[in-house]
Amino acid sequence: MTNILNNLPKYSLWAALVLLAWFAVAIFGPKFGVIGWQTGFLTMVVGAGPILMGVVALIALIALLIAFFRKPRGPWWKAALALAIPLALFAGLMAVRAQGSAVPPIHDVSTDLRNPPSFSAKTLAAREEWGANPIHDYGTPLGELQMWSSMEGDLAAKNHADIIAESYSELQPIVLGDATRDEALDAIVAAMGEIGLSDVHRSAEDGTVEGVAETFAFGFRDDVVARIDDGQIDIRSVSRVGLSDLGYNAARVEELADAIEARLGQ
Repeated sequence: MTNILNNLPKYSLWAALVLLAWFAVAIFGPKFGVIGWQTGFLTMVVGAGPILMGVVALIALIALLIAFFRKPRGPWWKAALALAIPLALFAGLMAVRAQGSAVPPIHDVSTDLRNPPSFSAKTLAAREEWGANPIHDYGTPLGELQMWSSMEGDLAAKNHADIIAESYSELQPIVLGDATRDEALDAIVAAMGEIGLSDVHRSAEDGTVEGVAETFAFGFRDDVVARIDDGQIDIRSVSRVGLSDLGYNAARVEELADAIEARLGQ
């Protein structure tokens, strides 16, 4: 028993490092195809993550108290480091939760709220292969859509157009000005590459350019389309999975718009 108590700081540090590895696999495993995003995000992070953090934190706290107050004093810094790891992970989860609470629970935003840009058959096929979220109509109240059917209150009565107008009023179409259609298409393609989108392809006939964004964590993919019509450029960004996008699609639309405007000299 004495030997176990003496080595508890070391054991707690090992446990904390295993916990760190657990989260590394959960976060980056889906990105590299090692595990599915449901396993990484829903099971390992959302489901088991808080429980494991609590267990490791408790062991580390006990180890820290024993090591600090026993005579002679043990390697308390190992237990302190072991305690810091789950606390830091917990703080990260709380930050993500706070970020999600600060934005509306949608994952589809556009600069055109009446007629958002449509995706090509190629993109829709890729989304279907992924088992992606359906593309929703902007005029349907959230409460009438299956993904948000359990939602109640004022938000359930609002549709995507209402929510985007209220929460992301800064997202506006880009006026072409003196730029030609071809110049605009070139600017969009270059801007998408500049902000890190992959699989960028254009349709001169439809006046659209599409690309795919992939998140650093979990490898979540979002589909992005820009459309040239009626003297302006409209942009749309839609997540393939998940309910809320934590505001990333709106941020991406704004970033892409800024990059396009810079290319067009506006």
